[in-house]
Amino acid sequence: MASLATPRTAPRQAPRATTPGAHPAAPASSAAAPAAHASPASPARSVRHLGPNWYASVMGTAIVANAGAALPVDVPGLRALCAAVWALSLAMLLALVSARALHWIHHRDQARAHLLDPAMAPFYGCLSMALLAVGGGAMIVGQDWIGLPAALALDTVLFTAGTATGLAAAVAVPYLMVVHHRIESASPVWLLPVVAPMVSAALGPLLVPHLPAGQAQQTLLIACYAMFGLSLLATLVMLPLVFGRLVTGGPLPLALTPTLFLVLGPLGQSTTAANKFADAAPGVLPEPYAHGFAAFAVLYGVPVMGFALLWLALAGAMVLRARRRGMGFAMTFWAFTFPVGTCVTGAEGLAQHTGLAAYRWLAVGLYALLVVAWLVAGFHTVRGLLSGALLAGPGTAPGTAPAAPRPVTARTR
Repeated sequence: MASLATPRTAPRQAPRATTPGAHPAAPASSAAAPAAHASPASPARSVRHLGPNWYASVMGTAIVANAGAALPVDVPGLRALCAAVWALSLAMLLALVSARALHWIHHRDQARAHLLDPAMAPFYGCLSMALLAVGGGAMIVGQDWIGLPAALALDTVLFTAGTATGLAAAVAVPYLMVVHHRIESASPVWLLPVVAPMVSAALGPLLVPHLPAGQAQQTLLIACYAMFGLSLLATLVMLPLVFGRLVTGGPLPLALTPTLFLVLGPLGQSTTAANKFADAAPGVLPEPYAHGFAAFAVLYGVPVMGFALLWLALAGAMVLRARRRGMGFAMTFWAFTFPVGTCVTGAEGLAQHTGLAAYRWLAVGLYALLVVAWLVAGFHTVRGLLSGALLAGPGTAPGTAPAAPRPVTARTR
Protein backbone atom coordinates (compact mmCIF):
# COMPACT_ATOMS: atom_id res chain seq x y z
CA MET A 1 0.00 0.00 0.00
CA ALA A 2 1.44 3.31 -0.94
CA SER A 3 2.65 5.63 1.76
CA LEU A 4 -0.15 7.66 3.29
CA ALA A 5 2.09 9.89 5.37
CA THR A 6 1.21 13.54 5.80
CA PRO A 7 3.60 15.66 3.72
CA ARG A 8 6.30 17.18 5.91
CA THR A 9 8.86 19.89 5.46
CA ALA A 10 11.19 18.90 8.30
CA PRO A 11 13.06 16.87 9.24
CA ARG A 12 14.36 15.74 5.86
CA GLN A 13 14.07 12.05 5.07
CA ALA A 14 14.75 9.70 2.19
CA PRO A 15 12.03 9.39 -0.47
CA ARG A 16 9.54 6.68 0.35
CA ALA A 17 8.21 4.00 -1.99
CA THR A 18 4.98 4.76 -3.80
CA THR A 19 4.43 1.41 -5.51
CA PRO A 20 1.27 -0.55 -4.73
CA GLY A 21 2.97 -2.72 -2.12
CA ALA A 22 4.53 0.02 -0.05
CA HIS A 23 3.16 0.76 3.41
CA PRO A 24 3.49 3.50 5.96
CA ALA A 25 6.48 2.43 7.99
CA ALA A 26 5.82 1.80 11.63
CA PRO A 27 8.31 2.83 14.32
CA ALA A 28 11.32 0.55 14.21
CA SER A 29 10.60 -0.97 17.59
CA SER A 30 7.16 -2.15 16.48
CA ALA A 31 7.88 -3.01 12.86
CA ALA A 32 10.60 -5.42 13.90
CA ALA A 33 8.48 -7.19 16.47
CA PRO A 34 5.93 -9.49 14.81
CA ALA A 35 3.69 -11.55 17.04
CA ALA A 36 5.84 -14.34 18.40
CA HIS A 37 3.04 -16.87 18.45
CA ALA A 38 1.88 -16.32 14.84
CA SER A 39 3.48 -18.34 12.07
CA PRO A 40 4.41 -16.52 8.84
CA ALA A 41 1.48 -18.13 7.01
CA SER A 42 -1.12 -17.65 9.76
CA PRO A 43 -4.10 -15.30 9.32
CA ALA A 44 -2.93 -13.30 12.34
CA ARG A 45 0.42 -12.69 10.69
CA SER A 46 -1.13 -11.72 7.35
CA VAL A 47 -3.13 -8.84 8.89
CA ARG A 48 -0.23 -7.17 10.67
CA HIS A 49 -0.12 -4.32 8.15
CA LEU A 50 -3.91 -4.05 7.69
CA GLY A 51 -4.72 -0.48 8.69
CA PRO A 52 -8.02 1.34 9.25
CA ASN A 53 -7.70 2.88 5.78
CA TRP A 54 -9.03 -0.39 4.35
CA TYR A 55 -12.52 0.57 5.51
CA ALA A 56 -12.53 3.04 2.63
CA SER A 57 -13.09 0.10 0.28
CA VAL A 58 -16.29 -0.80 2.16
CA MET A 59 -17.50 2.80 2.04
CA GLY A 60 -16.74 3.05 -1.66
CA THR A 61 -18.63 -0.16 -2.42
CA ALA A 62 -21.68 0.69 -0.31
CA ILE A 63 -22.08 4.14 -1.88
CA VAL A 64 -22.26 2.56 -5.35
CA ALA A 65 -25.35 0.68 -4.20
CA ASN A 66 -26.90 3.53 -2.20
CA ALA A 67 -26.44 6.17 -4.90
CA GLY A 68 -27.46 3.90 -7.75
CA ALA A 69 -30.72 2.86 -6.11
CA ALA A 70 -31.84 6.51 -5.86
CA LEU A 71 -30.90 7.67 -9.37
CA PRO A 72 -33.70 9.80 -10.84
CA VAL A 73 -33.79 7.72 -14.03
CA ASP A 74 -35.38 4.37 -14.79
CA VAL A 75 -32.71 1.83 -15.77
CA PRO A 76 -33.97 -1.78 -16.04
CA GLY A 77 -32.16 -4.09 -13.65
CA LEU A 78 -30.24 -1.29 -11.92
CA ARG A 79 -31.90 -1.78 -8.54
CA ALA A 80 -31.16 -5.51 -8.56
CA LEU A 81 -27.51 -4.80 -9.37
CA CYS A 82 -27.38 -2.25 -6.55
CA ALA A 83 -28.79 -4.83 -4.15
CA ALA A 84 -26.01 -7.24 -5.18
CA VAL A 85 -23.36 -4.54 -4.67
CA TRP A 86 -24.83 -3.77 -1.24
CA ALA A 87 -24.61 -7.47 -0.31
CA LEU A 88 -20.96 -7.38 -1.39
CA SER A 89 -20.33 -4.35 0.84
CA LEU A 90 -21.92 -6.17 3.78
CA ALA A 91 -19.68 -9.20 3.19
CA MET A 92 -16.63 -6.93 2.91
CA LEU A 93 -17.55 -5.19 6.17
CA LEU A 94 -17.90 -8.48 8.05
CA ALA A 95 -14.59 -9.77 6.69
CA LEU A 96 -12.74 -6.54 7.42
CA VAL A 97 -14.11 -6.15 10.95
CA SER A 98 -12.98 -9.71 11.66
CA ALA A 99 -9.53 -9.08 10.20
CA ARG A 100 -9.15 -5.83 12.15
CA ALA A 101 -10.15 -7.66 15.33
CA LEU A 102 -7.31 -10.12 14.67
CA HIS A 103 -5.03 -7.16 14.10
CA TRP A 104 -5.86 -5.65 17.50
CA ILE A 105 -5.59 -9.00 19.28
CA HIS A 106 -2.27 -10.11 17.80
CA HIS A 107 -0.58 -6.84 16.80
CA ARG A 108 -1.36 -4.27 19.46
CA ASP A 109 2.04 -2.66 18.90
CA GLN A 110 1.15 -1.95 15.29
CA ALA A 111 -2.34 -0.79 16.24
CA ARG A 112 -0.87 1.69 18.73
CA ALA A 113 1.61 2.83 16.09
CA HIS A 114 -1.31 3.57 13.76
CA LEU A 115 -2.97 5.73 16.41
CA LEU A 116 0.24 7.69 16.93
CA ASP A 117 0.87 8.08 13.21
CA PRO A 118 -0.57 11.41 11.97
CA ALA A 119 -0.91 9.87 8.49
CA MET A 120 -2.92 6.84 9.64
CA ALA A 121 -4.91 7.97 12.71
CA PRO A 122 -7.47 10.03 10.72
CA PHE A 123 -8.54 6.85 8.91
CA TYR A 124 -10.25 5.66 12.07
CA GLY A 125 -13.12 7.84 10.86
CA CYS A 126 -13.53 5.37 7.99
CA LEU A 127 -14.72 2.65 10.38
CA SER A 128 -17.68 4.80 11.36
CA MET A 129 -18.54 5.67 7.77
CA ALA A 130 -18.28 2.04 6.65
CA LEU A 131 -20.75 0.96 9.34
CA LEU A 132 -23.13 3.80 8.49
CA ALA A 133 -22.96 3.33 4.71
CA VAL A 134 -23.70 -0.39 4.91
CA GLY A 135 -26.45 0.17 7.48
CA GLY A 136 -28.08 2.89 5.39
CA GLY A 137 -27.83 0.67 2.34
CA ALA A 138 -29.86 -1.98 4.14
CA MET A 139 -32.79 0.44 4.29
CA ILE A 140 -32.26 1.92 0.82
CA VAL A 141 -31.85 -1.26 -1.20
CA GLY A 142 -30.91 -4.19 1.05
CA GLN A 143 -34.49 -4.69 2.18
CA ASP A 144 -35.27 -6.00 -1.32
CA TRP A 145 -33.28 -9.10 -0.39
CA ILE A 146 -33.57 -9.44 3.39
CA GLY A 147 -36.96 -7.80 4.05
CA LEU A 148 -37.83 -4.62 5.92
CA PRO A 149 -37.72 -6.03 9.51
CA ALA A 150 -34.22 -7.45 9.06
CA ALA A 151 -33.04 -4.32 7.23
CA LEU A 152 -34.40 -2.09 10.00
CA ALA A 153 -32.72 -4.17 12.70
CA LEU A 154 -29.40 -4.19 10.83
CA ASP A 155 -29.49 -0.45 10.18
CA THR A 156 -30.38 0.28 13.81
CA VAL A 157 -27.35 -1.66 15.04
CA LEU A 158 -24.94 -0.28 12.45
CA PHE A 159 -26.24 3.30 12.73
CA THR A 160 -25.87 3.24 16.51
CA ALA A 161 -22.37 1.73 16.38
CA GLY A 162 -21.28 3.96 13.50
CA THR A 163 -22.55 7.15 15.12
CA ALA A 164 -20.90 6.36 18.45
CA THR A 165 -17.64 5.49 16.69
CA GLY A 166 -17.80 8.60 14.52
CA LEU A 167 -18.39 10.97 17.43
CA ALA A 168 -15.54 9.33 19.36
CA ALA A 169 -13.19 9.66 16.36
CA ALA A 170 -14.23 13.30 15.82
CA VAL A 171 -12.91 14.06 19.31
CA ALA A 172 -10.11 11.52 19.79
CA VAL A 173 -8.25 12.01 16.50
CA PRO A 174 -8.01 15.83 16.75
CA TYR A 175 -6.94 15.36 20.38
CA LEU A 176 -4.13 13.04 19.27
CA MET A 177 -3.17 15.50 16.54
CA VAL A 178 -2.80 18.29 19.10
CA VAL A 179 -1.23 16.36 21.96
CA HIS A 180 0.82 13.55 20.41
CA HIS A 181 1.33 14.15 16.69
CA ARG A 182 3.95 16.49 15.29
CA ILE A 183 2.69 17.83 11.97
CA GLU A 184 4.26 20.47 9.78
CA SER A 185 1.61 20.69 7.04
CA ALA A 186 -2.08 19.95 6.51
CA SER A 187 -3.50 16.95 4.64
CA PRO A 188 -6.94 16.21 3.15
CA VAL A 189 -7.11 13.07 5.32
CA TRP A 190 -7.72 15.36 8.29
CA LEU A 191 -11.31 15.61 7.08
CA LEU A 192 -12.02 11.90 7.60
CA PRO A 193 -12.78 11.91 11.35
CA VAL A 194 -14.82 15.13 11.27
CA VAL A 195 -16.95 14.15 8.26
CA ALA A 196 -18.14 10.92 9.92
CA PRO A 197 -20.90 12.68 11.93
CA MET A 198 -22.16 14.20 8.67
CA VAL A 199 -22.72 10.67 7.34
CA SER A 200 -24.79 9.96 10.46
CA ALA A 201 -26.73 13.17 9.81
CA ALA A 202 -27.50 12.11 6.24
CA LEU A 203 -28.52 8.52 7.05
CA GLY A 204 -30.28 9.03 10.38
CA PRO A 205 -33.49 10.36 8.77
CA LEU A 206 -34.02 6.91 7.23
CA LEU A 207 -34.86 5.64 10.72
CA VAL A 208 -37.12 8.52 11.74
CA PRO A 209 -40.38 7.10 10.25
CA HIS A 210 -39.83 3.85 12.16
CA LEU A 211 -39.71 5.50 15.59
CA PRO A 212 -42.74 6.32 17.75
CA ALA A 213 -44.33 9.62 16.75
CA GLY A 214 -43.55 12.65 18.84
CA GLN A 215 -40.47 13.04 21.01
CA ALA A 216 -38.57 10.03 19.64
CA GLN A 217 -38.81 11.13 16.02
CA GLN A 218 -38.11 14.77 16.82
CA THR A 219 -35.10 13.90 18.98
CA LEU A 220 -33.44 11.80 16.29
CA LEU A 221 -34.05 14.38 13.57
CA ILE A 222 -32.74 17.26 15.70
CA ALA A 223 -29.76 15.13 16.75
CA CYS A 224 -28.96 14.57 13.08
CA TYR A 225 -29.20 18.32 12.50
CA ALA A 226 -26.80 18.89 15.40
CA MET A 227 -24.32 16.43 13.88
CA PHE A 228 -24.72 18.29 10.59
CA GLY A 229 -23.58 21.48 12.32
CA LEU A 230 -20.79 19.74 14.23
CA SER A 231 -19.29 18.30 11.08
CA LEU A 232 -19.87 21.36 8.90
CA LEU A 233 -18.16 23.78 11.28
CA ALA A 234 -15.22 21.40 11.79
CA THR A 235 -14.89 21.10 8.01
CA LEU A 236 -14.88 24.89 7.65
CA VAL A 237 -11.94 24.95 10.07
CA MET A 238 -10.02 22.29 8.14
CA LEU A 239 -10.58 23.34 4.52
CA PRO A 240 -8.59 26.59 4.63
CA LEU A 241 -5.65 24.66 6.08
CA VAL A 242 -5.80 22.10 3.28
CA PHE A 243 -5.99 24.71 0.52
CA GLY A 244 -3.30 26.78 2.22
CA ARG A 245 -1.04 23.74 2.20
CA LEU A 246 -1.54 23.38 -1.56
CA VAL A 247 -0.85 26.99 -2.52
CA THR A 248 2.16 27.36 -0.21
CA GLY A 249 3.64 23.86 -0.33
CA GLY A 250 2.85 22.86 -3.89
CA PRO A 251 1.21 19.65 -5.16
CA LEU A 252 0.89 16.63 -2.90
CA PRO A 253 3.19 13.62 -3.42
CA LEU A 254 1.97 11.43 -6.27
CA ALA A 255 0.51 8.64 -4.14
CA LEU A 256 -1.37 11.17 -1.99
CA THR A 257 -2.86 13.16 -4.86
CA PRO A 258 -6.14 11.13 -4.93
CA THR A 259 -6.83 12.27 -1.34
CA LEU A 260 -7.77 15.68 -2.76
CA PHE A 261 -11.09 14.05 -3.64
CA LEU A 262 -11.78 13.65 0.10
CA VAL A 263 -12.77 17.32 0.17
CA LEU A 264 -15.87 16.37 -1.84
CA GLY A 265 -17.08 14.18 1.03
CA PRO A 266 -18.32 16.85 3.44
CA LEU A 267 -19.64 18.95 0.54
CA GLY A 268 -21.72 16.23 -1.07
CA GLN A 269 -22.73 14.61 2.22
CA SER A 270 -23.91 17.88 3.75
CA THR A 271 -26.01 18.58 0.65
CA THR A 272 -27.46 15.07 0.95
CA ALA A 273 -28.19 15.60 4.64
CA ALA A 274 -29.97 18.91 4.01
CA ASN A 275 -32.24 17.23 1.48
CA LYS A 276 -32.93 14.27 3.79
CA PHE A 277 -33.96 16.69 6.55
CA ALA A 278 -36.46 18.23 4.13
CA ASP A 279 -37.87 14.77 3.37
CA ALA A 280 -38.19 13.73 7.02
CA ALA A 281 -39.37 16.98 8.66
CA PRO A 282 -43.04 17.13 7.48
CA GLY A 283 -45.24 15.54 10.13
CA VAL A 284 -42.32 15.31 12.56
CA LEU A 285 -41.50 18.96 13.28
CA PRO A 286 -44.10 21.71 13.67
CA GLU A 287 -44.39 24.55 11.20
CA PRO A 288 -42.63 26.72 10.23
CA TYR A 289 -39.62 24.46 10.89
CA ALA A 290 -40.70 21.65 8.55
CA HIS A 291 -41.20 24.09 5.68
CA GLY A 292 -37.95 25.81 6.60
CA PHE A 293 -35.99 22.59 6.06
CA ALA A 294 -37.36 22.35 2.51
CA ALA A 295 -36.16 25.87 1.73
CA PHE A 296 -32.83 25.23 3.48
CA ALA A 297 -32.19 22.14 1.34
CA VAL A 298 -32.17 24.26 -1.82
CA LEU A 299 -30.64 27.46 -0.43
CA TYR A 300 -27.76 25.50 1.10
CA GLY A 301 -27.40 22.67 -1.39
CA VAL A 302 -27.20 24.63 -4.63
CA PRO A 303 -24.15 26.80 -3.78
CA VAL A 304 -22.36 23.97 -1.95
CA MET A 305 -22.83 21.64 -4.90
CA GLY A 306 -21.47 24.39 -7.11
CA PHE A 307 -18.31 24.57 -5.00
CA ALA A 308 -18.10 20.77 -5.04
CA LEU A 309 -18.02 20.82 -8.84
CA LEU A 310 -15.31 23.47 -8.75
CA TRP A 311 -13.23 21.32 -6.41
CA LEU A 312 -13.90 18.22 -8.52
CA ALA A 313 -12.42 20.01 -11.54
CA LEU A 314 -9.38 21.18 -9.54
CA ALA A 315 -8.76 17.78 -7.97
CA GLY A 316 -9.25 16.05 -11.32
CA ALA A 317 -6.66 18.32 -12.93
CA MET A 318 -4.19 17.55 -10.13
CA VAL A 319 -4.78 13.80 -10.57
CA LEU A 320 -4.18 14.03 -14.34
CA ARG A 321 -0.97 15.92 -13.62
CA ALA A 322 0.14 13.26 -11.15
CA ARG A 323 -0.74 10.50 -13.61
CA ARG A 324 1.44 12.09 -16.28
CA ARG A 325 4.28 12.10 -13.76
CA GLY A 326 4.00 8.39 -13.05
CA MET A 327 1.37 8.02 -10.33
CA GLY A 328 0.55 4.31 -9.95
CA PHE A 329 -2.14 2.53 -8.02
CA ALA A 330 -2.29 2.93 -4.27
CA MET A 331 -5.04 2.36 -1.74
CA THR A 332 -5.61 6.11 -1.88
CA PHE A 333 -7.48 5.41 -5.14
CA TRP A 334 -10.52 4.58 -2.95
CA ALA A 335 -10.75 8.34 -2.33
CA PHE A 336 -12.25 8.51 -5.84
CA THR A 337 -15.33 6.55 -4.73
CA PHE A 338 -17.18 7.54 -1.56
CA PRO A 339 -16.67 11.34 -1.88
CA VAL A 340 -17.91 11.28 -5.48
CA GLY A 341 -20.83 9.10 -4.35
CA THR A 342 -21.90 11.73 -1.83
CA CYS A 343 -22.05 14.26 -4.66
CA VAL A 344 -24.29 11.84 -6.57
CA THR A 345 -26.71 11.61 -3.64
CA GLY A 346 -26.53 15.38 -3.17
CA ALA A 347 -27.43 15.95 -6.81
CA GLU A 348 -30.25 13.41 -6.53
CA GLY A 349 -31.73 15.33 -3.61
CA LEU A 350 -31.49 18.64 -5.43
CA ALA A 351 -33.13 17.09 -8.49
CA GLN A 352 -36.04 16.04 -6.31
CA HIS A 353 -36.50 19.36 -4.54
CA THR A 354 -35.85 21.70 -7.46
CA GLY A 355 -37.38 19.63 -10.25
CA LEU A 356 -34.51 20.65 -12.54
CA ALA A 357 -33.44 18.20 -15.23
CA ALA A 358 -29.90 19.58 -14.94
CA TYR A 359 -29.48 17.99 -11.52
CA ARG A 360 -30.90 14.68 -12.76
CA TRP A 361 -28.30 14.52 -15.50
CA LEU A 362 -25.59 15.73 -13.12
CA ALA A 363 -26.42 12.81 -10.83
CA VAL A 364 -26.25 10.39 -13.75
CA GLY A 365 -22.92 11.76 -14.97
CA LEU A 366 -21.35 11.68 -11.52
CA TYR A 367 -22.67 8.16 -10.97
CA ALA A 368 -20.98 6.99 -14.18
CA LEU A 369 -17.72 8.50 -12.87
CA LEU A 370 -18.27 6.75 -9.53
CA VAL A 371 -18.78 3.34 -11.14
CA VAL A 372 -15.63 3.68 -13.26
CA ALA A 373 -13.59 4.71 -10.21
CA TRP A 374 -15.00 1.81 -8.19
CA LEU A 375 -14.17 -0.73 -10.89
CA VAL A 376 -10.60 0.57 -11.23
CA ALA A 377 -9.95 0.68 -7.47
CA GLY A 378 -11.61 -2.69 -6.93
CA PHE A 379 -9.70 -4.42 -9.73
CA HIS A 380 -6.30 -3.22 -8.52
CA THR A 381 -7.15 -3.98 -4.90
CA VAL A 382 -8.14 -7.56 -5.69
CA ARG A 383 -5.02 -8.01 -7.78
CA GLY A 384 -2.86 -6.62 -4.99
CA LEU A 385 -4.47 -8.94 -2.45
CA LEU A 386 -3.99 -12.00 -4.65
CA SER A 387 -0.33 -11.14 -5.24
CA GLY A 388 0.24 -10.39 -1.55
CA ALA A 389 1.63 -6.93 -2.31
CA LEU A 390 -1.02 -4.93 -0.44
CA LEU A 391 -0.60 -6.81 2.85
CA ALA A 392 3.17 -7.13 2.72
CA GLY A 393 5.25 -5.29 5.28
CA PRO A 394 7.43 -2.25 4.50
CA GLY A 395 10.21 -3.22 2.17
CA THR A 396 8.92 -6.78 1.65
CA ALA A 397 6.45 -6.19 -1.17
CA PRO A 398 7.57 -7.04 -4.69
CA GLY A 399 9.35 -4.15 -6.30
CA THR A 400 9.77 -2.06 -3.16
CA ALA A 401 12.83 -0.98 -1.29
CA PRO A 402 13.14 -0.99 2.50
CA ALA A 403 11.51 2.08 3.90
CA ALA A 404 13.72 4.74 5.39
CA PRO A 405 13.42 5.31 9.14
CA ARG A 406 10.56 7.64 9.99
CA PRO A 407 11.17 10.85 11.85
CA VAL A 408 9.74 11.09 15.34
CA THR A 409 6.03 11.90 15.10
CA ALA A 410 5.01 12.06 18.74
CA ARG A 411 5.60 14.75 21.34
CA THR A 412 7.39 13.69 24.50
CA ARG A 413 5.71 16.17 26.75
